[in-house]
Amino acid sequence: MSKRVVVCGDDFGMNADIDEGMIALAGMRRVSAVSCLTLGPTFAANAPRLAAQDVDIGLHLNLSETLGPGAEPMPALRALILKAYAGLLDAAWVDAQIARQFDAFEAAFGRAPDYVDGHRHVHQLPGIRQRVLALLAQRYGTQAGVHAPWLRQTAPGMQCGIPLKESVKARVIGALGAAALAREARSSGLRTNRRLLGVYAFDGGKRRYAHLLQTWLFNAREGDLVMCHPALGSKQGSAMDRQRHAEFEVLADPKLGDWLCTNGVSITRLALTQTAPVLPVLARAIPA
Repeated sequence: MSKRVVVCGDDFGMNADIDEGMIALAGMRRVSAVSCLTLGPTFAANAPRLAAQDVDIGLHLNLSETLGPGAEPMPALRALILKAYAGLLDAAWVDAQIARQFDAFEAAFGRAPDYVDGHRHVHQLPGIRQRVLALLAQRYGTQAGVHAPWLRQTAPGMQCGIPLKESVKARVIGALGAAALAREARSSGLRTNRRLLGVYAFDGGKRRYAHLLQTWLFNAREGDLVMCHPALGSKQGSAMDRQRHAEFEVLADPKLGDWLCTNGVSITRLALTQTAPVLPVLARAIPA
């Protein structure tokens, strides 16, 4: 029996190249989940095309990056983490930011997200994860037989064959809140993926990413999630743009089918392992 693994593309809505890459890979069934920056500059225009794809569609909570000219300024990630662990986050600000992003998701798709995660994993930080859980309970409730969005947790998967700097980065991300998020999600009756794979330094080009992806698939276990950041478009631009394009080329390569077969992995939607229907949005006004 194959291991069912989620392949999750992050940052839909950040720009058109990312959106086109996600939609293309979803159509090829190379990603099974797409995480949306709902206040991103291209999100609203491209959300209807994403809605037509057979993928879990999630809310990619952003509290640490200003998304283009005219967007509300966000704190730097380091400052956000320090404030979170010092207990200095403004709860009203956190609540307002989360609510705006959920409002935008619901306005685009007319329903709750299939799951929630965080841009730069901010959803797991203290003072943020509790507010996310509170909002999920308030908006979507805990009705019998109805499943709320699942949560992405960041505990690292197996690190066999992973280079040291990537393995250290994966463990640092997990240490920032994976255990607490998993524990509090269980207490709230919410599901999570088992472990997280796909963490690396966002460098090395196509060849290195192909090697890492094969290693992650080898290490994957049932219920794990492989995070990725692909984009369609030119090989020009910043180093990050070029690496996103390299990820797209690897994920779109026909060889991926062989790698999946060799490692006994099938790409799966986590939401489809639930027998209950998609949770509807509770009746309430959504601000314009």
